[in-house]
Amino acid sequence: MMTLPVARSAIAGVVLTSCLLLAGCGGHTKVVDAPPPEAAVQTEYRIGPGDNLQVFVWNHPELTVTVPVRPDGLISTPLIENMQAGGKTPSQLSRDMEKALAEYVRSPTVNVIVTSFVGALADQVRVVGQAQKPQALPYRANMTVLDVMIAVGGLSEFAAGNRAVVVRQEGDKNLRIPVRLSDLMNEGDIGANMTLRPGDVLIIPESRF
Repeated sequence: MMTLPVARSAIAGVVLTSCLLLAGCGGHTKVVDAPPPEAAVQTEYRIGPGDNLQVFVWNHPELTVTVPVRPDGLISTPLIENMQAGGKTPSQLSRDMEKALAEYVRSPTVNVIVTSFVGALADQVRVVGQAQKPQALPYRANMTVLDVMIAVGGLSEFAAGNRAVVVRQEGDKNLRIPVRLSDLMNEGDIGANMTLRPGDVLIIPESRF
């Protein structure tokens, strides 16, 4: 049987431990709620001039077609003439076409599938100058200069690769970022690689003789 002094000592020890754990005995420990994690940003592809679209209208094969997006961003399909497609997501275009077709078809269901991609201008990376195949490329997540150079076939014979620049829109300013393409492509200098953003323009000048 525990004696009174021993019992009091045990109780005091429990109280002391509780004080240290819960309040730090000095009142300096502060519990702060952690902020909720940021929700992941979901982005859907935006249609651009040059894309090819398959427009599928459920139960109406005569209205189901594959059409190109014209340079003005418009498309024309049976019963719908000159509808704006550029800058819209496939889901947005599907809903807009359903509204337009509702004048002719009862409760139309439309599905738009992009079968070849170029993308809206702001979602492209453009390569101009001394590349083997200068062109506009649809941007994809984590795209780098090396990815772009592989897609355009590398530098041309007369390219001044180490004088190349990436022109990037930052607010109302155009930034010019030097890129050492010759070191990257010919020497394998991965340190010369860089991540690109939608809307970037890679300019490759010609060598000076």
